[in-house]
Amino acid sequence: MPRSQRCAPALRPGRSRDEGFSMSDLKSSEAMTRVLLDAARREVPIDIVPRAAATSLEEAAELLGVVPGHLLKTLVLKRSDDSFVFALIPGGRKLDWAKIRAVLRVNKLSLPDAETALAVTHFVRGTITPFGSHTALPVIIDASVFADPVPERVAMGSGDPLHGLLVDPQDLVSGFEATIADISTPE
Repeated sequence: MPRSQRCAPALRPGRSRDEGFSMSDLKSSEAMTRVLLDAARREVPIDIVPRAAATSLEEAAELLGVVPGHLLKTLVLKRSDDSFVFALIPGGRKLDWAKIRAVLRVNKLSLPDAETALAVTHFVRGTITPFGSHTALPVIIDASVFADPVPERVAMGSGDPLHGLLVDPQDLVSGFEATIADISTPE
């Protein structure tokens, strides 16, 4: 059973119930509901935290209360057979294509366009998370996340641009049966 799940109200600040919901409010609420339900199903405790829009890695990390290296980018990668995989890379690092191809034992990988990533996950770029993805995909987490000292919490997308997700990285591994592998290099 999850230790903690918080979600900000679906209503945006400054909007009364009489004003109703916009389509983006409904999509955001639906995305966060999928995230919360998936985390509960996987028995992975998460915290959903509101945050302002950020213009840099450092700003986003600060808003979520983590160091930049503990903010994970969730990349959707496309294999040549048209299957997909999630790669989680810490801030300050970039995907190493040769390493990830070796881990997946494939010769060709690509980043799909935004429309394809949306179709696969039902999340827009910048908010993508394995939690609640429309399509369940294998998860590979860069090994540098687990370098000493291992963080108590990492931050990642929540399906909503004005919220982040905090999770224990060990729970992330167990909840998704994720592979830990060296798949990145410093930026």
